[in-house]
Amino acid sequence: MTVQAISIRSLGELIDAITPTEADPVTRRHRDSGIYHGSLDATSPLLTSLDRLGGTDPPHTKARLESHILRNFIRYSRPHLASRPVDDWEYLMIAQHFGAPTRLLDWSYSPLVAAHFATRERQFPGPRQIWRLDWQRVHAAFELPPLALLIEDLEHLFTQGEPFTPWRLFEEGGPKFACMGEPPSLDVRVSAPGAAFTLCSSSDISLDRFLEEVGLEDALTRYIIEPDALPWVRDQLDTAGIDDRRLFPGLEGVAASLRHYYA
Repeated sequence: MTVQAISIRSLGELIDAITPTEADPVTRRHRDSGIYHGSLDATSPLLTSLDRLGGTDPPHTKARLESHILRNFIRYSRPHLASRPVDDWEYLMIAQHFGAPTRLLDWSYSPLVAAHFATRERQFPGPRQIWRLDWQRVHAAFELPPLALLIEDLEHLFTQGEPFTPWRLFEEGGPKFACMGEPPSLDVRVSAPGAAFTLCSSSDISLDRFLEEVGLEDALTRYIIEPDALPWVRDQLDTAGIDDRRLFPGLEGVAASLRHYYA
């Protein structure tokens, strides 16, 4: 079984495709519970920044360096932090937020935010894609709570005694799993895009490949934006106010939105 791919040519088609046809029996609302990740390349697997370190042909060539990366981030970041992180999981999330290579993969609760990241750079040829992950399906398969995990939840994953730490994860001697969590609101640039992340026990294969190997490929869906539909989708996003200025408050967001709008 391969990951289902659905072609979409407008934001309306995307919203229609992800909106449940049946109302939730508890809330009585037609709201999707998935999370979304936008990609500039419809042929690209779900690679983290750690997967991409050292290049993508092949990827995963420098995965064994992640403990060194986090250790040095902790060492050199302290003078620049307003308050000390609560634990090493928070250090890992801060490292991800500021662009250090990690095994975390960024997602959003909003399909429109994912569409923004898939379409914000117009010069790239080829189709774009938006990944949807049914994280509740993943959590159920690994016997995890049906809730987005917080930092304090990560400490107690799979352990009865000592806390589960990033360092224990890096050793890759523990159980096989994937999960979804929410980062702490470190600043408005984290909370504004409706941020979430996935964490996987494996660092030598992409997340989509990992889910396929454990029989969870049906938890993923790919929404493909063909090249000729790209300008239309991008203009619809601008009309809807989905741009860098609103997603990333600050002067960098303002400048980026002007660069993309007038390109």
